[in-house]
Amino acid sequence: MAIAKAERLMNLALCLLGTRRPLSKRELRESVEAYLEAGSDDSFNRMFERDKDDLRELGLVIETVESLDGEIGYLARRDSNRLPPITLDAEEAAALGLAAKVWQQARLAGAASGALQKLRAAGLPEDVDPYEPHSALEPRIPVHEAAFEPLMLACRDRRPVVFDYRKANAAQPEPRHVEPWALECWRGHWYLAGFDRDRGAERVFRLSRITGKVRSRGSRFTAPVPDVVTVRETVASWAGETADRSALIRLRTDAGYPLRAKATGVRELGDGWDELEIPYGHGLDAWLVEFGPDVVVLEPAELRADVVDRLRAVAKG
Repeated sequence: MAIAKAERLMNLALCLLGTRRPLSKRELRESVEAYLEAGSDDSFNRMFERDKDDLRELGLVIETVESLDGEIGYLARRDSNRLPPITLDAEEAAALGLAAKVWQQARLAGAASGALQKLRAAGLPEDVDPYEPHSALEPRIPVHEAAFEPLMLACRDRRPVVFDYRKANAAQPEPRHVEPWALECWRGHWYLAGFDRDRGAERVFRLSRITGKVRSRGSRFTAPVPDVVTVRETVASWAGETADRSALIRLRTDAGYPLRAKATGVRELGDGWDELEIPYGHGLDAWLVEFGPDVVVLEPAELRADVVDRLRAVAKG
C-alpha cells in the first residue's frame, strides 16, 4: 500500500531534525520507508525534491551542506526550528478563548480547543482561564452551507475548485472554475473571493448559492493571490454600502429590518406600508429581490426595472 504523503513528509522531517550531521540523499532514501518504494533513482529524486520544498514551505528550515569530498547533505537544526517562548497576558488568553467558543461546528471547535491545550502546555499561566466569560453576549458564527469546509481547505491548500453556482437572476446554476483566496462572513452570509478562470477576473461568490458538491482540481493557481483580499468591501459595494445615490422603496411594516437599518429616512404610509430612502449602489437590485413581496421599488426607474427583471427570471425558474 502506498504510504500517504503526510506520513512521508513527517518521516523526512523527523530524520532531518533527529540527525546531528548532514544526511545524504542515499542515507535519507534508506531511512524513509516511502522512498524505498520509489522505482528508480529519477523517481526518488523528484519525490525528494518535492518533499523538501513542501517542508520548507511549511516553515521547516532545511540546510544544505557540502562535505569535503563534495557530497551534498541535508539537516534541520533544532535551534533553527524552535519556536520562541509563548507568553500571553490575561486579555490575549481571553481573546483566544473567545475565538475557540465562536465556532458552532464540532470540527472547528475541536481544533481551537486543541490549540489552547497546546498553549497551556507551552506555559500559559494556570491562573488565566481563556474560557472565562467576559461578557453576557456569546458570539456564534453559523455555517450551514455544505460548501464551507471544502472551500476552507481549498483556500488553505491553494487548490483550484469547481462548483455549480446560481446567480440571483438566473434560473439554472452554471459551473464555475475558481482559484479560492479567502472566506469571510458579512451580515450572516458567507462569501468566497477568488479568481474566476472562465471570466479571467476576481469574483465574489455567496456560499448559499453554490449547489451540489465542491470538487477540487489538482492543478496550481494561475493568478497571483493579492496580499489583501477585500471580500467584505466588495460585497458591501455591491449591496450599495458605498453608494452616492439614493433609492425610494415601499416596505411592509414589521418587515425588512436590514433595509430599515440602512435607511436614511423613513415615512409611515399607513395600510401596513412604510416609505424608505436607502443608499443605492451596484447590486442593490439583487438584494431587494430577496425580500420578495415585502418590497416595492418606487424610484429610480432603472432600479425598479432591474428588480422586476430578476423577479420574472425567478418566476420562470
